[in-house]
Amino acid sequence: MSQETFAIKSDPALWEKLDMDVERFSNMPPMLTGAYQGIFLEQKNRPQAMVYFDSMIENIFTGRIQEMVDAKEEGRPVVGTFCVYVPEEIVQAVNGVCVGLCGGSPGSIPDAEKILPRNICPMVKSAFGFKVGRICPYFQVVDFVYGETTCDAKKKTWELLNDYVPTHVMEIPQMKRERDKKLWIEEVKDFKAEIEKISDKKVTFENLQGAIRVLNDKRRAMQRLNSLRHHNPSPISGKDMLLIQQIAFYDTPQRFTEKVHELCDELESRIEQGNAVAPSSTPRIMVSGTPMALPNWKLHNIIETSGAVVVNEESCIGTRYYKDTIDENAQTIDEQLERLTERYMQIDCSCFTPNDERIDQVLKEYKTSGAQGLIDYCLQFCHTYNIEAVKLRQMCEKEGIPFLAIESDYSPEDVGQLQTRVEAFIEQIQG
Repeated sequence: MSQETFAIKSDPALWEKLDMDVERFSNMPPMLTGAYQGIFLEQKNRPQAMVYFDSMIENIFTGRIQEMVDAKEEGRPVVGTFCVYVPEEIVQAVNGVCVGLCGGSPGSIPDAEKILPRNICPMVKSAFGFKVGRICPYFQVVDFVYGETTCDAKKKTWELLNDYVPTHVMEIPQMKRERDKKLWIEEVKDFKAEIEKISDKKVTFENLQGAIRVLNDKRRAMQRLNSLRHHNPSPISGKDMLLIQQIAFYDTPQRFTEKVHELCDELESRIEQGNAVAPSSTPRIMVSGTPMALPNWKLHNIIETSGAVVVNEESCIGTRYYKDTIDENAQTIDEQLERLTERYMQIDCSCFTPNDERIDQVLKEYKTSGAQGLIDYCLQFCHTYNIEAVKLRQMCEKEGIPFLAIESDYSPEDVGQLQTRVEAFIEQIQG
């Protein structure tokens, strides 16, 4: 897809139907179009299969929203989520739609700061502002939101969000002891009961088994893709990988899985032909830390315009989302829920204490990806990840891994400063 033909589409009539602030939101598609063109479409030698993911962005405020409106009219629940801990298999089992909600843009933060404190996570403020300002079609189309207790800012914001859209909260354990696992399986069962009530459908062994397979297939597709991008020289840019991982939260799982495999087939051919996006001598960077919600592309763009390539993301919009699958050999629905619970408890969120498993996982992924330096990215006021960066730094010092900790928000004001720091870090790697 060329820069000249790419444009994020608008549908004011659809937005009006969703009770959006159409006048304000109408400015967003052209602004996002310009950013997308400059960051993604100016890249040289992109895989051809990226055309599908470009088209998803073109239709992100129109065609994909219309699909969700159609689902609601068919009586299917549309569930908004903020966290990879929410078990989407249960939503899938009743033929519902599970979609990640907006929270990666600075444009909605002033709306949030009229109500919320300024000194909390920009992702939480961005998401809340999108709803109170009525400037996100995804927030407007969902029947309800599932929140969780992974941080204090989130769990208190859900209380306020419930005034604007029905918001159900799952309690995430803060430790991984046996008693914590028992708490979590009870939360999963409560989640199942709530979905059954809202959808007026039962979660059965059969439909849950089908949902588990669908989402395991999606995870396996992403595992395949992430393994291929580790090849040196890299057959795909880190920016494109980040985009695909962001789209994973918006697209239908079956269609997304199919398109990821098509891309993987192309990448395998590119690897055989020696067709890469950067020479093998290009410094290889792994990024860890807080999730980068769409359209937060700042850090990846800085890294890759500074002469390096991103080869792995250890984050919730990254490997944490798809590195583990659910055991499909359960014989009863109770066993299914136990297997599902076990899989979700393997997610190494920084809300857990202790969380040495995450430190071990970062090192494992670093070695597997062939990275030559680690950048730990943390959103401002995200205390759990900020503090955990101390342990990551200690691990890197012990292992002789070049390490850079970056704390930022969504504003463009620190781009120059970050560029300088990243360029110096890359020079350090190059020796």
